[in-house]
Amino acid sequence: MWRVKSSILSGLVLTASLGLLLAGCTGERQKAPESGDDVKTADSETKTDSQNGRERVSLTVWGAQEDTQLMEQILNDFKKEYKNEADFQIRYEVQGETACKDALLANLEEGADVFAFADDQLNALAAAGALDPIENAERIKTEHLDKAVEAASAGGTMYAYPLTADNGYFLYYNQKYITKDDAASLEKILKKAEKHKKLFMMDWSSAWYVYAFFGNTGLKAGLNDDGITNYCTWNAKDGEIRGVDVARSMLDIAASPGFSSGTDTEFMEGVKSGTVIAGVSGVWNAVALKELWGESMGAAKLPEFSCAGQKIQMASFSGCKLIGVNAYSKYHAWAQKLAEWIVSEENQQKRFEMRGQGPSNKKAAASLEVQESPAIAALLAQSEYSHLQRVGGNFWEPVSVFALNMAQGNPSGADLQKQLDEMAEKMTAR
Repeated sequence: MWRVKSSILSGLVLTASLGLLLAGCTGERQKAPESGDDVKTADSETKTDSQNGRERVSLTVWGAQEDTQLMEQILNDFKKEYKNEADFQIRYEVQGETACKDALLANLEEGADVFAFADDQLNALAAAGALDPIENAERIKTEHLDKAVEAASAGGTMYAYPLTADNGYFLYYNQKYITKDDAASLEKILKKAEKHKKLFMMDWSSAWYVYAFFGNTGLKAGLNDDGITNYCTWNAKDGEIRGVDVARSMLDIAASPGFSSGTDTEFMEGVKSGTVIAGVSGVWNAVALKELWGESMGAAKLPEFSCAGQKIQMASFSGCKLIGVNAYSKYHAWAQKLAEWIVSEENQQKRFEMRGQGPSNKKAAASLEVQESPAIAALLAQSEYSHLQRVGGNFWEPVSVFALNMAQGNPSGADLQKQLDEMAEKMTAR
């Protein structure tokens, strides 16, 4: 999934099958297939070419398996652009973005010079000294969307280069069954699903998606200043909307014959079999859904749901893919130049065309091709109600346990407030 999900992806985000948080998000690192003479795969120390006096530069780049073909083109173009300035040996290695931090911090000095990673790893990488503040930050900020710049920054300092701004989720629906008006209301979607004996699917095993029900209610959860522990008021007993109000709304949704909790894989299987006519997912599934639903494919911001007598707009986590430069790179200046090349307007446009990923570059994002993409348009519409994913590791499992019990209809009849309190206690544990 690009989806940038800390635990989910490990367990957001984000190809134009946009096909898993976070597509290419494996934890394994391996050498990508060779692309010919232009992208070298042999290790070599940088030396000076005795024949022409030019520096010989060796760089290693980490990224997703699915990006291999795209990145080989980008790296080859970089070599051609600067062929008169240095002799390059550039090796591309497969390293999933969600596991990048752990792989890099295991041995910084031997890690990649340039690497793609999910934005929720930025703080840890910066704190560990793996990233230096980027040069030309003020110019870079003007070239990219504000939310992407925020995702690439810590404490107001920019530490990485924005690559995509598409790691989020929204609604897909089949227009043969569901109208645009229906798509704005979860209750209407469920009624249509019931009427046609079909399903609306959303993954309640994933806290990444479950955030949708709490994020715009006034109830809060997030990362403390220590960068490790969480705060949480999802179990609040007072206020306009209480924790039990959200829990009861989830139980009402789960009680509908038109609802099913299912993973992203199960969502796509349901679409293929014809049982699923709407669901929550991300841009990674756009191409596959277009092939399956054709002109009937609809995409929109997440719907509203009923809670405590109000209509609440469902929230979402958002995230970005970033490009980092290893602070320990032997050829730091060239690594920075390559990072800027990878995130340029031209190459983000190419990334959209080949991988369907949403650009963070303002000019690329404003291009006609991007604006006409239903999935990207839906993501942009949802961005008004999205929040950067900034939570500690204890967030994921307690939320998943609670939500899965709601999805099953709370079969034991356990007290809802008690369940919310237990979830909050575990989420905020030190």
